[in-house]
Amino acid sequence: MGDARVQLLQGNEACAEGALAAGCRFYGGYPITPSSEIAEIMAFRLPQEGGKFVQMEDEIGSIASIIGASMAGVKAFTATSGPGYSLMMENIGYACVTEIPIVIVNVMRCGPSTGQPTATGQGDLMQARWGTHSDHPAITLAAASGQEMYDLTAKAFNLSEKFRMPVTMLSDAVVGHIRERVVLHSPDEIGIVQRKLADESADEYVPMDVDDSHIPALANLGSKHHPYYTGLVHSGKGFFTSKPEEVEYFIRRLSLKVEKHKDELIDVEELGTDDCEVCLVSFGVSGRAAINIAQRMRDAGKKVGHLRLKTVWPFPDEVIKSIAAKCHTFVVPEMNLGQLKLEVERAACGEAKVIGVNNISGSMITTHEIYDVVKEFV
Repeated sequence: MGDARVQLLQGNEACAEGALAAGCRFYGGYPITPSSEIAEIMAFRLPQEGGKFVQMEDEIGSIASIIGASMAGVKAFTATSGPGYSLMMENIGYACVTEIPIVIVNVMRCGPSTGQPTATGQGDLMQARWGTHSDHPAITLAAASGQEMYDLTAKAFNLSEKFRMPVTMLSDAVVGHIRERVVLHSPDEIGIVQRKLADESADEYVPMDVDDSHIPALANLGSKHHPYYTGLVHSGKGFFTSKPEEVEYFIRRLSLKVEKHKDELIDVEELGTDDCEVCLVSFGVSGRAAINIAQRMRDAGKKVGHLRLKTVWPFPDEVIKSIAAKCHTFVVPEMNLGQLKLEVERAACGEAKVIGVNNISGSMITTHEIYDVVKEFV
């Protein structure tokens, strides 16, 4: 176990500890239910670790502050829920185009606008991919437990630093507030990733100078080099360009740096997908009920499998296609009106039926709701 410690933690507490273990030393945020405990813990813990906590005036200021901190070389994140996540979208797009590593934790609630602040939901799945305008890459993880709130938050920092881009971690009111046994791994066990920095011994810094990874090195503000940041589409030197070939290259490169590494990014949990006739597909907290049903039905001799997405974006198309070649039906339980179901349908390409199980009441989706649908197909 190494330096690992075991604690009974609320999911939001585990998230904060995972960020600190990954090297986060700045938090800019605005309290919003059901994520507020993350800010509270960071306000207490960051000074202990030599970091800074700033409560901003709103979520727009929050996302702007962590972008600025990251530009200066500090690992930074914020946490929010639906309405706050919506307010952050313009600046998330800015972080995408300037390629600034930041982490956003969205503890989802039920309903549009203010919705139900204390109720759970999973309605922000598509927003995490397409919330900002135009073509852009997205990496989004989804936690189903207190342990994953710790592990995946730390992983989000590693991915953000490696790929130089915003990474979102989706949670929800249940996972954020549940108290569970959490193993707190040391930074050595986590395997901390640091951003690729520009060579300070070089006379010139070309901001968009990339290798086969399509990921450029970053010059922190205050270093020898003086990066120029703009939300405009820019050329290799970082300045605005309207040349069609440079515009196309830039936008394609942003997506390629994720697409090229898609196999590395995809992270799923599978149960019985090798021989299943019916496969449950879930993400986040809905997976807790789904895997319970899959295991119980397999124990009863039914060929039911379960696929839980720990990475939801980029989407595991090839995994879905492989399972679709073997099973006749996918059942997709989720706490929205079918956002994940649409992606499963797209990836399955008509090779298997896709049935949704949807709960939008603000309560947890139950094993009974899932079982009542699955039993019709086995």
